[in-house]
Amino acid sequence: MEIVWSAIVLTLLPWVGSFAGGSITRKYIKTWYDKDIKKPSWRPPNLAFPIVWTYLYLTMGYASYLVWRDGGETLDGPARLPLMLFALQLVLNWAWSYIFFYFHNLKLAFYEIIVMHVTIASCVYTFKSVNETASYLMMPYLAWVSFACLLTYTIWRMNPPNNGKPSNKKKK
Repeated sequence: MEIVWSAIVLTLLPWVGSFAGGSITRKYIKTWYDKDIKKPSWRPPNLAFPIVWTYLYLTMGYASYLVWRDGGETLDGPARLPLMLFALQLVLNWAWSYIFFYFHNLKLAFYEIIVMHVTIASCVYTFKSVNETASYLMMPYLAWVSFACLLTYTIWRMNPPNNGKPSNKKKK
């Protein structure tokens, strides 16, 4: 029974920080994101994001469980580095919404997502030595964040000079 609870907890772990980030995102999606900044025509519709993230959070959470389980259910063995990288990318994942949507800092959001991308790629690589399936489960996440890097970069570059921040000037 303990294994079942471990699987459930670790599979749902990515949602822990995503709820707060999701509320920030929802707050600014209809205002700042939809109205104040330019976006490329090829960006997915807003509805696509929660659908994709639901799938990705489930698969990455389950991948972390597989690594924990096959790494000896401890952080002292072969799962230590992969799960440390997983935790780092998860914190970076949660932070991105605040940087992009709350602080409207498109440049920092781009640099942060690049670090997150490298960390996810490191997870894919290190997961493979513990559980190959876990590595494969992380690949759609890596692909989506690769796309998100391009989207973040494009939005940042489309919105100079105030970097996507709302102007302090009042409209006349």
